[in-house]
Amino acid sequence: MKPRAEATVLVTPRSFGVDDPEIRRELEAAVGEVRYSRYGRPLRAEELSGEVGDIDGLIAGLDEIDETVFAAAPSLRVIARYGVGTSNIDLHAAAEHGVVVTNTPGANAEAVAELTIGLMLALARSIVQAARATRAGDWPSMRGVELHGRTVGILGLGKIGCAVAQRAAALGCDVMAHDPYVDVSAAAPLNVRLTSKEEVVASADFLTLHLTATPESFGIVNRELLKRMRRGAYLVNTARGELIVEEDLLWALESGQLRGAALDTLQNEPPARDSSLLERDDVIVTPHLGAHTTEAAAVMGRTAVSELLAVLSDRPARFAVPVPQVGRP
Repeated sequence: MKPRAEATVLVTPRSFGVDDPEIRRELEAAVGEVRYSRYGRPLRAEELSGEVGDIDGLIAGLDEIDETVFAAAPSLRVIARYGVGTSNIDLHAAAEHGVVVTNTPGANAEAVAELTIGLMLALARSIVQAARATRAGDWPSMRGVELHGRTVGILGLGKIGCAVAQRAAALGCDVMAHDPYVDVSAAAPLNVRLTSKEEVVASADFLTLHLTATPESFGIVNRELLKRMRRGAYLVNTARGELIVEEDLLWALESGQLRGAALDTLQNEPPARDSSLLERDDVIVTPHLGAHTTEAAAVMGRTAVSELLAVLSDRPARFAVPVPQVGRP
């Protein structure tokens, strides 16, 4: 096992240290060698496997990291996730290979919450469609709805969900949420009413997802749930694409059960050019940019570096991700 000063580190997120070069300098001064991905996008497992043969640490974005990657990286000790979600990482395989996986909880909460509210406003006022039509030479008369007085339903009241709740309440919305792991007393200061998932889904004019991707939450937004939503409601997802059964979402839009949807994350990223979701005027799709602010990137970068260096120095990580207790999906 190499000492930290001789360790080799691979960095795959393209935004790492771009707005704060000091983060890169700090990492480069602390280890033996730092390599930066040449791909400019998340790597597939077979691509990453060819890059990790001699690395000791990995600062990872949304790369696919499965058993084949761990098998190709005998020296790997730590994966410091540049972000929160770890659904693209096989945590069971990491544990079996003795690799610590960390993340950066809360680093992007404000950024994702602001995007969520922005997408709600864009849906409510047809901002994207209006701008597109105006640029094409039209001057359409388009009637929207106000967020004020509407019911915002939140599934998942973690740091991002709480930040969304605060902003929605400030806009005059009635805010409801479901999260079995949050106490009622913790939600009260946010002006949020904690209730059942069924009531949130049935009451929301705008339903926004802030759940982690787990085997239990995969496909939680399916036809059955969509049927229980208020007809003409809107759906916003800035969490994980795996939460939505996209075929069922298309049904809800085509049938008029939903009036619109805004998706910052999809099951397949980037989507195919002929994706039905991209062809619809009632769907806003953004390129997984929720965490992409200057401020969030700086916090994520510094936290990822701190976690990586801690493990390479044989110190405990503050934000080690536990292995799920359920079996492999």
